[in-house]
Amino acid sequence: MEKKRCNFNFGSRKNKVSEKFLLYHDTRWCKPEHEDKELFAMLILEGMQAGVSWDIILNKEDNFREAFDGFDPEVVAKYDDAKIEELMQNAGIIRNRRKIEAAIENAKAFLNVQKEFGTFDKYIWGFTDGTVIDHHLQDGNDMPAKNELSEKVSADLKKRGFKFVGATIVYSYMQGIGIINDHWEYCDYR
Repeated sequence: MEKKRCNFNFGSRKNKVSEKFLLYHDTRWCKPEHEDKELFAMLILEGMQAGVSWDIILNKEDNFREAFDGFDPEVVAKYDDAKIEELMQNAGIIRNRRKIEAAIENAKAFLNVQKEFGTFDKYIWGFTDGTVIDHHLQDGNDMPAKNELSEKVSADLKKRGFKFVGATIVYSYMQGIGIINDHWEYCDYR
């Protein structure tokens, strides 16, 4: 018997989703992540996604990981103008100067949070005391674009110097790292 998945055929999404999107849905989306390097990677990928589809980001994810030195925040924090220009010439990623510069600023802010809290994991999961928020959605119309928690986290991230972390991006980020579980109630990948 075929497993049931969330139905993403709502809003502006087309009827077909890519295999990479399905793999992401099945193995990563709304699954708790606690490894700092991956928490940083997802933060940058979510920021890069602003204004484009998640399918595009997933199809370019390997290119992003290579271009951004495996999303090592210590390396990314040291990027200079020459590295920015190199990234701006890389057709395998989103070539948006503001987003690239934000990734560098976010790496610096990320390292500061690690210094203060020991790990970024302790910081970000501290907003829910380590608890996953499960909305038990019935369908896509129930899924908010943002909520009170994403607004609170967004405000705190901005205060700490993070960029491209509005409440909608942060909500998506929290889904991506498993703080929020928005799999449909009937989905076998909950």
